[in-house]
Amino acid sequence: MDQMSPDNINGLILAVSSSIFIGSSFIIKKKGLKKAGASGVRAGEGGHGYLSEPWWWAGMITMIVGEVANFAAYAFAPAILVTPLGALSIIFSAVLAHFILKEKLHIFGVLGCVLCVVGSVTIVLHAPHEQEIESVKQVWKLAIEPSFLVYAAVILFAVLVLIFYCEPRYGKTHLIVYVGICSLMGSLTVMSVKAVAIAIKLTFSGMNQFKYFHAWIFILVVAICCLLQINYLNKALDTFNTAVISPVYYVMFTTFTIIASMIMFKDWASQSGLKIATELCGFVTILSGTFLLHKTKDMGNSASGRGSVTLPSNTPVFTNSGSGRSSSSEKIPT
Repeated sequence: MDQMSPDNINGLILAVSSSIFIGSSFIIKKKGLKKAGASGVRAGEGGHGYLSEPWWWAGMITMIVGEVANFAAYAFAPAILVTPLGALSIIFSAVLAHFILKEKLHIFGVLGCVLCVVGSVTIVLHAPHEQEIESVKQVWKLAIEPSFLVYAAVILFAVLVLIFYCEPRYGKTHLIVYVGICSLMGSLTVMSVKAVAIAIKLTFSGMNQFKYFHAWIFILVVAICCLLQINYLNKALDTFNTAVISPVYYVMFTTFTIIASMIMFKDWASQSGLKIATELCGFVTILSGTFLLHKTKDMGNSASGRGSVTLPSNTPVFTNSGSGRSSSSEKIPT
C-alpha cells in the first residue's frame, strides 16, 4: 500500500466531515416532512408544505454544509476515495433514526453498518492518487470523450424512463424508482462538481478558470442535477424508511459514481490488478453490509412485540403497500 498523498488526506478529512453533516440532515429533514405531512399534503403525494417548516430548512442547511465539505473534498482526492466514505452518513443517520425517529435498528443492522465502514476503509486505503489537472479545459476534454458521452446518454435515458414511465406507476410502492433517479443523476453531478471544485482550486492558486465557458457549463449541470435530486429525495424520505433509504441510496450512488469516475477520469488506469481487486472486495463488503441492514431492519420493530409481528408504517423497503402509509391490515405499534 502506497502512502497517502497530502491531497488525499485533505480529501479524506473533508469527506468524513461531510458524511456527519449529511447523515444528520436526513433525520432533521424527515422531522420537517412528517410535521408538514400531518397538516397538509405529503411530499410523496406532490405537496410542498415542507417549505414552510423550520425543521426542513434546518435539515437543508445541514445538508448544504455537508455538501460544501464534500464539494471541497473532490478538489483534492479522486471520486473513488471520496464517494465510499458516504457510508459514514449511513451509520450516523441509522443511529439517529433509531433514537430520534424511533425507527428501530436491530443488532444485525448494526453489524451491517460496521461492514459498510470496513468496506469503505478498504477502498480508502487502496485508492489511487489524484491525477494532476492544470485547467478546467482539461476536464472538459475528458467529459467529451466518446466513452463518457455514451455513459451520460445512457444515464439520461434511464432517468427519463424512471420519471415519465415508472414514477406514475411505481413511485409510491417501489423505493428503487425515487432512489434510482437520485443515484443516476448523482453520478453526473459528482463529475461536474469535481470539475467546478478543481476550477475553484486552480483559481485560488492564481489561475482564473472562470474565464472559460467550460466552467460555467459544469456549474449549470450541477444546479440542474441538484434540484432534481432534492425533489426526488424528498419524495423518497416522505414515503419510505429513513434508515434504509440511506444505505440503498449510498450503494446505488456510489456504484454509478465509481463507474462514471472510472470512465471519465480513468482512476484505475495507473493501478495494478491487485489494488483494483482489493477495492472491488471492499465495495462488495459494503454491499453485504447494506443487504444485511435491509434484511434485518424490521426485526428491531418486531422484537418488542413479544412474538407478534408488527410492521412499522414505512415498511417494507423496496416495495411499499398503498401510498407509503400503512394498510389497515397492519398492526402499528403506538
